[in-house]
Amino acid sequence: MTALRVAFAGTPEFARSALQALLGSRHPVVGVFTRPDRPRGRGQRVSASPVKEAALAADVPVSQPATLKGGAALDVLTSWRADVLVVVAYGLIVPQALLDAPRLGSVNIHASLLPRWRGAAPIQRALLAGDATTGITLMRMEAALDAGPILLQKSIGICATDTSGGLHHELATLGARILLEGLDALAADLLQPTPQPREGVSYAAKIAKSEAIIDWARSAIEIDRQIRAFNPWPMAQTRFEDCASSPPASMTVRHLLLRSRVPLPLCSTMRSPCSAGQVASR
Repeated sequence: MTALRVAFAGTPEFARSALQALLGSRHPVVGVFTRPDRPRGRGQRVSASPVKEAALAADVPVSQPATLKGGAALDVLTSWRADVLVVVAYGLIVPQALLDAPRLGSVNIHASLLPRWRGAAPIQRALLAGDATTGITLMRMEAALDAGPILLQKSIGICATDTSGGLHHELATLGARILLEGLDALAADLLQPTPQPREGVSYAAKIAKSEAIIDWARSAIEIDRQIRAFNPWPMAQTRFEDCASSPPASMTVRHLLLRSRVPLPLCSTMRSPCSAGQVASR
């Protein structure tokens, strides 16, 4: 079976799972695009992305352009002589010229069942909406946001105890597996792209920290979804206005759903520096 020369574009931990799967496959990774090093963590130390770390450990060439616009990035991609470009949570807009440059075009792993939840935060939005299922879509990339034809799609159920962190890990693993399956089929000319349905399109806007503030007037079900959707980031929060401290203390709700699909108590607790009381999330 033919092996494909793969160029890869990705940045965060979700993308590293796919890259590591590729590095262990029969398809050689000929080069990697990733975002420039930037300050990370509490100490704000400048550090490499998870994808860059994995690529350097495997001695794969790395390019970190601030933008893919212009001819420089296209020249780099052309020099790698890639058969296909795989894009996973890269974080920059990929111009059509780059998408079309490889012999077999470009494919993308997206963490939802497209056309539902196109955009930046599909895992969190699925949890907030109370979706019963989510999954992975492998699609051929087009200029429009997450609108390309579907190549492969696999679904998983969402449990009442799932958090975005747990689903992130599960979907990253599933996405890596689906990517290898898709590349094998692409190499054998066995994939039949299917246009996305016009019905059911929704958009997963980027998460804002302000969304993590709990409104206790909402239903227990909505608050539970909010807590799970924003675990581990930005963590659901509330404020105790009757505390003696000034300004009022802001509490982070540390929901006890530490691992997906593990039965745990149905309430989470938070403790205030000015009160020993506990507040149940549901």
